[in-house]
Amino acid sequence: MERRVIEIDQERCNGCGLCVNACAEGAIGLINGKARLLRDDYCDGLGNCLPACPQDAIHFKVREAAPFDETAVKRHMLQRAAQRRHELHEQKETAAPKPKGRVRRDEGAPVTALQQWPVQLQLVSAGAPYFDGADLLVAADCTAYARGNFHNDFMDGKITLIGCPKLDDTRYADKLLEIFKQHDIRSVTVTRMEVPCCGGIEYAVSQAIEASGKSIPLEVVTIGTNGEIKDSVKA
Repeated sequence: MERRVIEIDQERCNGCGLCVNACAEGAIGLINGKARLLRDDYCDGLGNCLPACPQDAIHFKVREAAPFDETAVKRHMLQRAAQRRHELHEQKETAAPKPKGRVRRDEGAPVTALQQWPVQLQLVSAGAPYFDGADLLVAADCTAYARGNFHNDFMDGKITLIGCPKLDDTRYADKLLEIFKQHDIRSVTVTRMEVPCCGGIEYAVSQAIEASGKSIPLEVVTIGTNGEIKDSVKA
């Protein structure tokens, strides 16, 4: 069938990888330092990757192509997530020994608990398959800087979304509602700072859960500016 898919100009592409991160269907990969369309049936033709390219190397082309296959995309993304977990496990197993001359709390090199990209709430696609059956962490972005062990304490095993209701010009409740409506979210944890402006992110999550009509367990954890947990409330 003829349909619209992306085409990547290999001369213009500089291999930055921003389009790879922007594609929620995993249709783009880096091969030999250049972005390439991996499979026609992974490309939904919506073009989330186009504005992410700083080189203007991605454009639409109407040509003979396999139809978009949502089932294949979900399978592909699950395989990618499994591969990522395996790689993280391997990194933990082969972590470099503690360097001499500098005191560290960790015995090995720190390993990220991040399972997906992007993490900014305003950038994620509500239809991304990694939300299926996920335990969701919605974090005010300052919390990761205040809490030294944030990855292990909160991100491990969760899909992470971050934002700042004071600085971002985005209605978080609308984006979260779309995620809740399209996916079976198992639980939501909100991490916020003790400062008043962080109340916006907590309110947005509560509002979206209520509007979805679903019974999604919610926990709100408040972190102090010194990194200590001030409060933890389950709803």
